[in-house]
Amino acid sequence: MTTNREELIVEFKEHLIKYLNLLDLTPADIKNDEVLFGGDLGLDSIDSVELIVLLDREYGIKIKNPTEGRQILVDVNTIVDYIVANRTK
Repeated sequence: MTTNREELIVEFKEHLIKYLNLLDLTPADIKNDEVLFGGDLGLDSIDSVELIVLLDREYGIKIKNPTEGRQILVDVNTIVDYIVANRTK
């Protein structure tokens, strides 16, 4: 289990690239405060489902409420903060 926040950010970005098939990007290409939906990454509703699957598989976090999901799946910083506070893996 990654404990250092910076390491967790890189790890999460690597998962993001793999799960969302963003293979032309590196973790360094994704800004921590870049809006994931409607921003330069061009993520859509299908990607949000993949992100929810990623959080469940990799960190044991289950997001069932769409409103909660919209508050969490904002940018890398918000997601990593949520992982730190709620992970079970």
